[in-house]
Amino acid sequence: MPKHVIKKDGRKEPFIKEKIIVSVVKTGAPVEVARKIADEIEKNPDESIKTIWIRKHLLGKLELHNPDLPKRWYNYDKNVKRLHKYWS
Repeated sequence: MPKHVIKKDGRKEPFIKEKIIVSVVKTGAPVEVARKIADEIEKNPDESIKTIWIRKHLLGKLELHNPDLPKRWYNYDKNVKRLHKYWS
């Protein structure tokens, strides 16, 4: 189980499975799908995982569930990150 996530800028943050679940649900995926994806990511045996790995895994699973969901996830991610720029 990963203990840390390595962000794009190199920072380390604690791995929080619920953040994955929330982002997947906000794309319109059912909670059960979001939990399944988060559980699969949590099973990664590495101590630390990069956000790029999480993103690729998450988008691949969303694509299998519904081809529209990856685009929705990108829009959610873009909007959240844009808001964080102004609130940080």
